[in-house]
Amino acid sequence: MGIHSPLYLPSSPWQMSVLVAIASLTLNQKALTRVVPQDQGFGSGYAGIFHFQFWQHSEWLDVVIDDRLPTFKDRLVFLHSADHNEFWSALLEKAYAKLNGSYEALKGGSAIEAMEDFTGGVAENFQIREAPEDFFEILEKALKRGSLLGCSIDTLNASESEARTSLGLIKGHAYTVTGLDQVNFHGQRIKLIRVRNPWGQVEWNGPWSDSSPEWRSVDLEEQKRLGHTALDDGEFWMAFKDFKIHFDKVEICNLTPDALEDSALHRWEVTIHQGSWVRGSTAGGCRNFLDTFWTNPQIKLSLTERDEGQEGCTFLAALMQKDRRRLKRFGANMLTIGYAIYQCPDKDGHLSRDFFRYHASLARSKTFINLREVSERFQLPPGDYI
Repeated sequence: MGIHSPLYLPSSPWQMSVLVAIASLTLNQKALTRVVPQDQGFGSGYAGIFHFQFWQHSEWLDVVIDDRLPTFKDRLVFLHSADHNEFWSALLEKAYAKLNGSYEALKGGSAIEAMEDFTGGVAENFQIREAPEDFFEILEKALKRGSLLGCSIDTLNASESEARTSLGLIKGHAYTVTGLDQVNFHGQRIKLIRVRNPWGQVEWNGPWSDSSPEWRSVDLEEQKRLGHTALDDGEFWMAFKDFKIHFDKVEICNLTPDALEDSALHRWEVTIHQGSWVRGSTAGGCRNFLDTFWTNPQIKLSLTERDEGQEGCTFLAALMQKDRRRLKRFGANMLTIGYAIYQCPDKDGHLSRDFFRYHASLARSKTFINLREVSERFQLPPGDYI
């Protein structure tokens, strides 16, 4: 099942989140071969079926589909490759639709959901204008760990979707981040970011674009190291400061050691807790409901290793509600979810209402919101937390 061509969707943003996740997946060969097993194709012994693997709540599930794909006037309706004889992406999309109950279940949502389901990674979202000062270093470390990175430009209304700006960027479109580096330019170190359009064409035409004059001041060895070419292949460099001006959102899928069974790149340690909200028992609501807030599931977190050269420990806290896409057709909507983190007292056991009456949280999710997952990066001193 060869993978060669750029990927496309119809003009509507029906399943754009799936497109960027699949496009990102193609940049990590180990992750790709886990999701799309390579020992299958249309050759001898072909039986009309394919199988794909998805990460669902701490385990890999195998999904088998037949080779019938939805078409209109002999053209694929949803995701397709530029090469009309290449079907792997459409088949993968069908398997993902089966996992979630229907093609309609893939409508909406964010690219990070599909990235997690393709890799077993942990999500992280950044609004670029609110990103921390060390944002470049965060992205750089993420790429070195093998994380998948997507980025996009917000739209104000439906008419702006897929609208092309004067600088060659497309609003509401899903891009992937493929590299970060620095280059010497007139005695200064300029931070650059490399971005890829999954279409395989239509590129940024501003400073540091493929044919921009800035490259004339960079020696050929440096250009070669950065892989700079003037091809219209959908991949381009831009100054990081321009990236922060023109793009609005970055989504990171941080790969974890258990996801791909490879510890060479990945430095995260992962702990997973299962739980449930049961009305009248463990569904305590947010902090505004003090009488019941304490009945929510309470999870203990121990931080032991400080960041290099830092006093605190960096960690990601991600809260996910299961199977909401799959249950959507039965009338289930996304619940509004969030969490708060408290310093843990010396005593063990479930913390009572009085504890929350007299103690403030040290960290919490930005907002309670109806997303599949709420995740946030924090840094706290070593210790025990709830």
